[in-house]
Amino acid sequence: MFKKGSKIYSIVTGVCPKCHQESMYYHKNPYYLRHVINVKENCSKCGTQYRLEPSFFFGAMYVSYALGVAFAVAGFVVSYFVFDASIHAIFISIIATLTVFAPIILRWSRSIWVNIFIHYDKEIAEKVKQNKIEQV
Repeated sequence: MFKKGSKIYSIVTGVCPKCHQESMYYHKNPYYLRHVINVKENCSKCGTQYRLEPSFFFGAMYVSYALGVAFAVAGFVVSYFVFDASIHAIFISIIATLTVFAPIILRWSRSIWVNIFIHYDKEIAEKVKQNKIEQV
């Protein structure tokens, strides 16, 4: 389930959705806040272009909203059911959860969005592994 060739692998690790050989981002660490949203123009291994059109990643905002709600609900469930916290503590835990995980939510939303439109290609991945692909 979580190995090369799966969408989940590409989403969680932030690698090229076509070949899974290189990171889409200039810096792999999402907490390097200066470059958290800097996506490369294309994959240097297979040549896949990440921005399919101008303002392509604006659609990732919808995915980001859904992920934010999911993380907020998880923060609520943990603080309410596990720690039996007060309403104020629950509110603080939700805000803290969203603040701490904001860079991950942002990256995952972009990765999910690009993976909706670009699919893994086993043949290209094999050619890239064997260095038999010509750069575009």
